[in-house]
Amino acid sequence: MKRLTLLSLLAAVAFLSGCSSGPAPRKFPQKIVVLGFDGMDPHLLKKWMDEGAMPNFSKLAAQGGFWQLGTTVSPESPTAWAGFATGDNAGKHNIFDFLVRNKQTYLPDFGLVRRVPPRFLFNYIPISRPKVLSIRGGTSFWVRAGRAGVRSEVMTVPDSFPPEEVPNGQLLSGLPLPDLRGTIGTFYYFSTDLSRYEEGNSEFGGILKRLTFDDDTSHTELVGPPNPIVRQQIAAIRSKPTLDDEDRTRLASLEAREDVRVPMAIHWDHNAHAVTIDIEGQQVHLTEGGWSPWVLLDFEVNFLIRLHGMVQFHLIRASGDLRLYVSPINFEPQDPPVPMSYPASLSDTLYKRLGEYRTLGWAEATWALNEGRIGEGAFMYDLFKAFDDRARVILDRLDHTNWNLFVGVIESTDRVQHMMFRLIDPTSPMYDSALAAKYGNSIEQVYQRCDQFLGEVMQRVGPNVPIIIVSDHGFHSYRESVNLNTWLVQQGYMVLQGQSGGKKTLNDLFSGGQFWENVDWAKTRAYAMGLGQIYINLRGREGQGIVKPGADYQRLVDEISGKLLAMTDPKTGARMVDAVYEGHKVWHGPYMDNAPDLQVGFADGYRVSWQTTLGGAPPGLVYPNMRKWSGDHGSFNYKETSGILVSNVKINTATPNIKDIAPTILQFFGLPIPKSLDGKELLTAAEVQQLLHREAAGAHD
Repeated sequence: MKRLTLLSLLAAVAFLSGCSSGPAPRKFPQKIVVLGFDGMDPHLLKKWMDEGAMPNFSKLAAQGGFWQLGTTVSPESPTAWAGFATGDNAGKHNIFDFLVRNKQTYLPDFGLVRRVPPRFLFNYIPISRPKVLSIRGGTSFWVRAGRAGVRSEVMTVPDSFPPEEVPNGQLLSGLPLPDLRGTIGTFYYFSTDLSRYEEGNSEFGGILKRLTFDDDTSHTELVGPPNPIVRQQIAAIRSKPTLDDEDRTRLASLEAREDVRVPMAIHWDHNAHAVTIDIEGQQVHLTEGGWSPWVLLDFEVNFLIRLHGMVQFHLIRASGDLRLYVSPINFEPQDPPVPMSYPASLSDTLYKRLGEYRTLGWAEATWALNEGRIGEGAFMYDLFKAFDDRARVILDRLDHTNWNLFVGVIESTDRVQHMMFRLIDPTSPMYDSALAAKYGNSIEQVYQRCDQFLGEVMQRVGPNVPIIIVSDHGFHSYRESVNLNTWLVQQGYMVLQGQSGGKKTLNDLFSGGQFWENVDWAKTRAYAMGLGQIYINLRGREGQGIVKPGADYQRLVDEISGKLLAMTDPKTGARMVDAVYEGHKVWHGPYMDNAPDLQVGFADGYRVSWQTTLGGAPPGLVYPNMRKWSGDHGSFNYKETSGILVSNVKINTATPNIKDIAPTILQFFGLPIPKSLDGKELLTAAEVQQLLHREAAGAHD
């Protein structure tokens, strides 16, 4: 009895100690909504507002204002949204580009997360779960606010995967939440008119498979996620300093079964122009042009482990030839392989309320359209579905949670401009008058859907709640591709041993392909990777660095900058580069060792080539962009690529920046603003008080 009493006393003391360890969360009566539309361009928005096509944006702007919103160096989505969340420059938050280079090996990797694979005992029994770790530094404003007791909802904001713990809040991840294969979005294309030479992995993240039919049935397979057990075995072999013949044979055998595959049968009804797909005991019936609902699939690693995903099928054609598109394998929100929300149960809660919703961070089928495997009509159908999925989640959380701070982002604005800018720019080499007549209003249609969505939000929150609408950057027409590494080779800054390496693909990036295989690092002084980033092969920093720090480094940086600014288009004589920014002059903070030495800001119409982004140096310096990906922002001059700020709140500057949003939200809730933040608050003290009085009066009414 005495022992029980003593234990009870100790438990009570522990409980009281925990309760008194800090102040109870404050209660905040005020509310504020921050909506993001990725890539919304100020010039296009103003044009359509002036034409009366955006009534809700115009209504909001009439109450507060419409400003161009300065973006980051460089104007890339992950960099800008990290600045939005933290209020800091990239030197403090560590997101300079989609890619990051390994300073020792020079190899590129996906630069937003670090993956820790699971481990297995006896190559069978799992002894640790996979982990995904964010490399972003800094602290999100919703985390700072949550610590003070602000209740928040954060929905599909880029740079929010893996999900961070949000005190007093909930978060559903957006980009870079991957597909089940761990990529930004691997699509599938099955067709009878593919040759054997076309089969395999495409440049832009697709898996292409040739179909052959016997008695109107084709037996094929869907390539699923990598088998983590096989990957562990492959890694063990590759880690050896040298490989003997037995190792190489074993490695080839393992690589052949690296992916988990699901058998699939396609039955073709030629007369009805239809197919029936048999997969994992399910039958999917499609007529030409049709889309399936989400189909749930299990990928069996072994008896103990199954990974759960979901796909959609689209029958492109079933007359003459058969062409079938399959979406990337999205996480099942009710059972993802790693958490995709905070709390982890939120994704399942949303599934129970809303049914299936796409979870992939890059939710739209840009890669399939860019490869020419689907058409504009299918792309726009899928894009509006992606938009509506994001909108459903945001509106549900607006209606069913008790929040003070609401942050939600939709990215379909970015995707439609990437793919359809060619149809509003008659000077684009990919302009097609017939397609323009049919799909030339696609971007405007998406902007108008944003306006309708804004109207739904305004109706739900009422007229007294402040609403701030932002985009992370604007857009440019992408007419010409520039091989930046090729230029470095021509100028003698990069030296190759023999010919340039082969063509790089997104699959190389995600699967550890070969890069830089012909670069002579003992003679190379500079190299390019990512969207306009140039790195000096600096001694003491790079694995085989040869450029001395100090005067030699600065002399080389100045020389390359000067030559880039003088670069002209050999066909037209037009200036190709607007500006070149030295890393140490535009960024500062603890992550400067990861920063590019130079950031190139290309002029309107010119963008770094796709091969340059992956470290390639193909023949030719400048060539027309003949891809449907015809609008962009990355590698352009950030000073000419501003986003938008529209609000029913008046601000205290004519030149707001995306980094200013974080301190402004803290200011609105009366919370301390760290002096270290690069952003500045956008409201005056009088404006904050006026907003609070307005909200209080509205609540009283």
